[in-house]
This record gives sequence, C-alpha cells and structure tokens, in this order.
Amino acid sequence: MVGVVGVVGVVGVVGPVAPIDASRPDPGPDTGRAAPASRAVVGIAVIPPVASRPPGDAGRRRAKVAVGGAGQGTRVGRVPGWVAEAARRLSHNGPAMRLVIAQCTVDYAGRLSAHLPLATRLIMVKADGSVSVHSDGGAYKPLNWMTPPCQLRMSPDCWVVANSKGETITIQMEEILWEVEHELGADPGLRKDGVEADLQELLAARPEAVAAGLSLIRREYPTDIGPVDLLCRDAEGRAVAIEIKRRGEIDGVEQLTRYLERLDLDGRLRPVRGIFVAQQIKPQAQVLAAARGIDCVEVDYDELRGAADDRLTLF
Repeated sequence: MVGVVGVVGVVGVVGPVAPIDASRPDPGPDTGRAAPASRAVVGIAVIPPVASRPPGDAGRRRAKVAVGGAGQGTRVGRVPGWVAEAARRLSHNGPAMRLVIAQCTVDYAGRLSAHLPLATRLIMVKADGSVSVHSDGGAYKPLNWMTPPCQLRMSPDCWVVANSKGETITIQMEEILWEVEHELGADPGLRKDGVEADLQELLAARPEAVAAGLSLIRREYPTDIGPVDLLCRDAEGRAVAIEIKRRGEIDGVEQLTRYLERLDLDGRLRPVRGIFVAQQIKPQAQVLAAARGIDCVEVDYDELRGAADDRLTLF
C-alpha cells in the first residue's frame, strides 16, 4: 500500500488518473528506492477520476495518494514512478476548486479550542488556498475556515490545515460521500448595478429629476475635505450642493453639512443650498436634515435609468 503524507498546497486534478494499485511494480528508472522527504512534489493530490467513484463507494477513500513534502522525521512510503510523473504533469495545469461532502469531525486549535461533532458537512478547498467547512445552514458563512497562506497535510482519513500563527483545523474523515474537482479559471468580478456612482451619473445627466430648474455646474466638485457629488445652480442662480447615497442615513447628512460649511467659505458660491438624495432616506436622517436646513429627495433608480435610456423599446 502506498502511503505518502506531506504538505499539500491547493489540491488540483485535471484529466483522468489511473487508480492506485498497491501490488503494481515500480517501473520508474529513478524511484526504485524509498523516496526521500525532500523529493516529494508539493501542491498536488492524485485522485481517481470522479466518474470512477460513484456515490456510496466506501472504498474510494483508500484510492488516493497525496504527494507532498514531508517534514523531517516523517516516514515516507515508496512512490511509484507513474504516480510521480502524473503529479509532475498535473503541477503545470494550475490549481482547482475541490468540494468534498463527508461525514467528519472538525477540531480547531489556536486562540481557543472548538469542536464540531460527527456530522455530514461540505469541505471546500479553493484555488486561493483557503479551506472552509460548511453545514446546510448559516447561508454562506462557514463553521470553520482558514484563509491563505496556509498548509494542508492530507492522509486518507485526516486533513490538517495549519497557518503561520500556529492555528490548526483537523478534519477527521469518517466517510467521504462525494467529491469533485474543477478548475474555475479567472473570474471577471462582480458588477453592481444601482450603486452611488450609477445614481450620480444619471442625476448629473438629469439634475431636474432632483428639483425643477437645476442645471449642472460640475460632478465631484472639490472642497478641502473631499468632493461633493454634484454642484448645480437653481433657477434663481443659487449654488446647490447635492450629496447622493443609495441609503440615506444620518452619516450622509453630516457629510453634506460639512461640505456646505466649506463651500460657504467661497464668496462666489455662498449661500449654498443643500439637497440630500437617496433611494431611501431613514426618518432619523430626514429629521436631522430638516434641522440643518437641508432638503431631502428620494429617487427611483429604475425610473431614472428608464428615462436616461432613449432607445426604442417594444413596450
């Protein structure tokens, strides 16, 4: 039986890999003797393809070898040449996301001690090196996790995740029910719609949506404590400072108050009127704004976007 336990980075498997046969002779030209600890490959786990391990196959836990560097004093088994060659090839294909559903216990040791008793859980190993353990509740929040950089030492029945602070998460596998690996590739990132920058752009194009007669002077008008979102003039020629938020809270009113104080120092602009604009303004913010002489205006982002879109539509 081949037994190689070492330090493994992010686990990654690409393409089918033959299952391990402990009785198979080692034909490799340079692995005919016990592999020294310094020779093991870092960052790869060699696992039979998922298709060959249907759910319920309890023996698949034993059909995997983790190939990694072992610390001094760790006994390293004999590595067949075909295993080392497969690990060498896989190391050029990049890391993969690995998902494992298993019956396991989890123990954390570090700033405190915590124990999760035996239950069925999802274990996630991300390409960035993070490891997290999830239950079926708690939405996205894991029960235990460790962020990179960290090391993952694997054996058929136990995973140990450790970081440079001396914290460890020990995952004792009772039974692996399902697992899959896949390389996700680069992610383009989240593009949020309806953020403050979007509202500012739409209102700069149509300042009259805030108040009749407004005309834009400049977006991001600078002050010595930061820029105010929009500086406009009303129908009477008075300067109007507009601060825009998605959700209008007291902090936003305080921010606009500070801008108004700085703008009033400019003789070309004072007196400057203030308007606090948001998709929804909390009652406490409205009370404070009224006490400061600041007007509040709630806007509908979808209506603004529809008004700004002059393309022909069917309905």
